[in-house]
Amino acid sequence: MDPAAPHLTLAAPLDGLLDLLAGLVDVTGWLLAHWYLLALLVAGCWGLAEWVVRRLARKASAERMALELVPARHFDPGLEEIFRRGVQLARASTSMPWWAPRRTKAVQIRLRADGSSPLRYRIEGPAGGERLLSITPFGPAVTVKKALPVADKPRTHVVRAEFILRGKPTAPLRDVPLDPDPLQPLVDAVSDLRAGLGDLAELRLDIQRAPKWTLRARRVQLMSDARRRERREAQRAARWLRQDAGGVEDSLSWQLQQLIGSKSTGAGGGRRLVMPPVPRRVEPAEALGKLADDDHLVRVQLLVMCASDTEGRAEARLGQLQAALDVFGSGSRWAMRGWHLGPWRLGADRWPSRRGFERRWELGHCQPPRPNWVRLEELTGLLKPPTRHCRLPLLAGDLPTFQFGNPELLLQGIHAGPDGRRRLVATYARETLFEVGVGKAGGGKTERALAQAIGWAHAGGGLMFVDPHRDSWPRALPFLAHTTLAKRIALIDLGAHGPAPQVSSWNPLDMRQGQVAHEVVEATADAFASVLGWDDATAPRALTILTAALAVLVAVNEAACQAGRPEDQTTLFHVRPLLTDPAFRTTALAGVEGRLDEETRAWWRVVFPTLPPDAFAVVLNPMARLAANPVTRAFLGQAAGVYNIRAAMDSKMIVWVCPGGNGPTDRLITALLARDLLRAVRSRRDVPEARRVPFRAYFDELITLTGAAPETIASMFEDFRKYRVHVHGMTQLLARLPAPVRLSLVQNASTLASTAGSQSAIAPVTAEWGDEPGPDVVAALDRFDHYVSLTVRGRRVGPVKITGPHLDDVFAAYARPDNTAAFERAARTTAGTAPLDVLATRARGQLERVNAFLTQFAPTTTPDNQEKTYK
Repeated sequence: MDPAAPHLTLAAPLDGLLDLLAGLVDVTGWLLAHWYLLALLVAGCWGLAEWVVRRLARKASAERMALELVPARHFDPGLEEIFRRGVQLARASTSMPWWAPRRTKAVQIRLRADGSSPLRYRIEGPAGGERLLSITPFGPAVTVKKALPVADKPRTHVVRAEFILRGKPTAPLRDVPLDPDPLQPLVDAVSDLRAGLGDLAELRLDIQRAPKWTLRARRVQLMSDARRRERREAQRAARWLRQDAGGVEDSLSWQLQQLIGSKSTGAGGGRRLVMPPVPRRVEPAEALGKLADDDHLVRVQLLVMCASDTEGRAEARLGQLQAALDVFGSGSRWAMRGWHLGPWRLGADRWPSRRGFERRWELGHCQPPRPNWVRLEELTGLLKPPTRHCRLPLLAGDLPTFQFGNPELLLQGIHAGPDGRRRLVATYARETLFEVGVGKAGGGKTERALAQAIGWAHAGGGLMFVDPHRDSWPRALPFLAHTTLAKRIALIDLGAHGPAPQVSSWNPLDMRQGQVAHEVVEATADAFASVLGWDDATAPRALTILTAALAVLVAVNEAACQAGRPEDQTTLFHVRPLLTDPAFRTTALAGVEGRLDEETRAWWRVVFPTLPPDAFAVVLNPMARLAANPVTRAFLGQAAGVYNIRAAMDSKMIVWVCPGGNGPTDRLITALLARDLLRAVRSRRDVPEARRVPFRAYFDELITLTGAAPETIASMFEDFRKYRVHVHGMTQLLARLPAPVRLSLVQNASTLASTAGSQSAIAPVTAEWGDEPGPDVVAALDRFDHYVSLTVRGRRVGPVKITGPHLDDVFAAYARPDNTAAFERAARTTAGTAPLDVLATRARGQLERVNAFLTQFAPTTTPDNQEKTYK
């Protein structure tokens, strides 16, 4: 064998290795010389990959769905319910096709305010997560419905911002309590938003499950940083310890101690041994904080956009939202991304961030510039809609603004917005069925009702205002004294004021309008029974006698009207002669023989003759009281009265009724008027519903009115809605109303209002609101201030605080003080008033006219035979 062979065998691989290294050096040199080619290749590959990812991301974003969550007023979730909702959102973020890029695997919470509502709460995410997100842990307290796409009109001024987490990366956000609602700062930030100026504010929070590999790398980095810090701290502590030890050994006192100690022990001193501190073991839970566990850890992206057509409002809104997000700050906080250079802010509104912001905004991509990792517990305030603990602002879209002369709106008061702007607010007339106003005397109940009635009158509506004390008439008169209203106004004043009093007239038994006879009898008998406390158990005989007498008198009036002689009708005061005068009774019964049913005729033939004379006293006593008062005798003693509430309703009249007081006689008059109103309203069943003219009845001093007719007033609040007649009642004390009235009022009230008063008096009202606000808050209201709950578009609004409209301010342009005298004369003329003495004289002679009519038109039966028939 050749001795040189082993050397050749070893040299060959070595030469190959050298050639390979030389080749690599040459390639590296070429790449360094042509680095731009490598850069172009890398950039091209990156660009191609990004283009493919963006195309896939756009395709995936096109398959997103949107849900809107509408909470009920009583929505009050617990922490566990909110946490479960967060778990649902995190799980739904992965409901995407396998090929979808990570940036699209997110669920977005959209909080939007544009003037249509205080804060709309929407969820947008993968279409595959719709079934999961549609069923919430919140139960029926939150309505979930599919949301329509939002189409925003272009605004002149738009500002954008992206918020990132700043501070210690492992520290959590502040644990914000649920009461008050964590969303309250955000709601307050948009509370003064004005849709008319194009204001818009929207916050979008994207939630995405945290990527595992990125999280692991971050944990390794955090642990390494923690260990490094601990070593530095140990080294620093050792250095300071050595310095302290060296300083002590060089001190005079230490040297003296060593010298004394060495002499006594005979040993030489030496330097002290210093043990350096050992670095403390780093605990992962302490170093990693909220990043220690994978469970319920998500990555978030927070984008905000504000817009307006008015310069400066969008920027100011963004500042308000930034301040609202500061509430969530603690060891970690939300901070706006970017820099401030003098008056300029370099952020999402500037290149190069703006384009990426708009892409993420439009497509819902989650690509935060830094890993904003949070646990679901930190997002508790944003994972749910506003709760019952959130004080929502009242926007123009929630409660319409009152417009003078608009018959569709009903004035409610003056509302001051969060920005201090005051506006007249209203409800829709078709929805305001019944109203109840409670509060102490002088608090503004009547003033508010007057303002509402005046506004309704000028809009062309008909109404009836019943005021036992008459104070409302002179107060409202200057604002009603318009020529356009002169032909529609009627004043029924039973106070008989002045040296030559004028009184109107009304016959409850008048049959000129073709009323149903038994309804007139029933209404009148029920009015007397209501005031006098009669019922089938306590006064059955009185009810029977009065009903039978009224049946005869109504039959006589039917005959008179059919004969074309309405001026010969009977009145209530003819009950006495019918029961006590045999001649008049014989003539009357003979004249209506064919108009009475067999049962009534049998009662007069068989039962009436057996009654003792003292049986009539209970019926005749109230009639005697009415006859003894010249005003009521004149008012009720006319055969053809002018007052006709059914005609007033159908012709949109404005009827002001002042009964004159609250004594026994006045209560009887009030009861008759109330029962007649109930009868007249129910008689509208003969008119198709679409043709029934809306009419409003205002009852001041409900305590006085219900004392006269409790069951009647209760029936009004229960039945009038069907006939398009709406009742507005005012009272100082809800508890003093009879139970049937109080229950009907509260049950059917579209509007419930309260001014200041004692807490015990206000408590029944605030209880209907769930004591929010409580009686102590309402009791401290200023004069003319109210808390009111309203019904708008089928939903309850409030209770909200409003200021009652003052006539001198709100209707100043309508005041016509110079026309009041002429207008009052017109109102009395329409009511058919006449001098009191003239009407009283006519009432006293009415019995003769009725006798003459009955004698002329009665059948040819002798009085003796008739007397035998009914005795």
